[in-house]
Amino acid sequence: MDLVLPPLCAVCNGQTVGDQNGSFCDRCTSGFRYLTAPFCRCCGIELFSAGDHNPLCGECLTNPPPYSIARSVLWYDREVQKLVHKLKYSSELSVVPGLRQLIGSYAMTEFDDIDYIVVVPLHTKRLRRRGLNQAAVLARLFFADRLPRIKVDWLRRIKNTVPQTGLDRDARRRNLGGVFQLRAGSDFYGKRVCLVDDVFTTGTTVKECSKVIMQAGAIEVKVLTIARVKVPQRGRGL
Repeated sequence: MDLVLPPLCAVCNGQTVGDQNGSFCDRCTSGFRYLTAPFCRCCGIELFSAGDHNPLCGECLTNPPPYSIARSVLWYDREVQKLVHKLKYSSELSVVPGLRQLIGSYAMTEFDDIDYIVVVPLHTKRLRRRGLNQAAVLARLFFADRLPRIKVDWLRRIKNTVPQTGLDRDARRRNLGGVFQLRAGSDFYGKRVCLVDDVFTTGTTVKECSKVIMQAGAIEVKVLTIARVKVPQRGRGL
């Protein structure tokens, strides 16, 4: 079959050579950059130096988020952006094997104690237009061994806000005020919850979702995304 229909790179659609890189060509494979320690122990941003302790970045020290930890697999560079956009805006499920390959090398030990997995929701109008929620697809890849724990409709977006792309930190916060609520019958009381999204930019979206979940009685929210955008940090790790 590979002779008749040679495998194509999930990013650039170029032909891959053999099976050495799975779903990606050599050029695109070299563009993937995983986040590496040392991290802020809360938001997971890379720090220049952590010494011998597990620090907090300046932002988490000044404005502690409602979640306990946030972790991302990769930096949101060009290759990862193309993968996410194919899934997010074109509903191209052909990229799923490639995403599974990237996620497969990520250690999930910090999420072993999770009771429920929820996803950042889309408004129903946007969901109909796109055809899928990319966060739900990623949740099933991250937690393929815990599918019954994934609750894709326990968190709802009740306002069809403008996209966050292009908004600064303050505008993002104003844009998402009062946007999320729980579905009737959802029960987070006393539970540890993982919140899954595609990209961590300023953290505004996952903070708003985490607030709603914590207000419902959850004892902890952990955030997991496939990628993270590089944005300036307010203050050094301490």
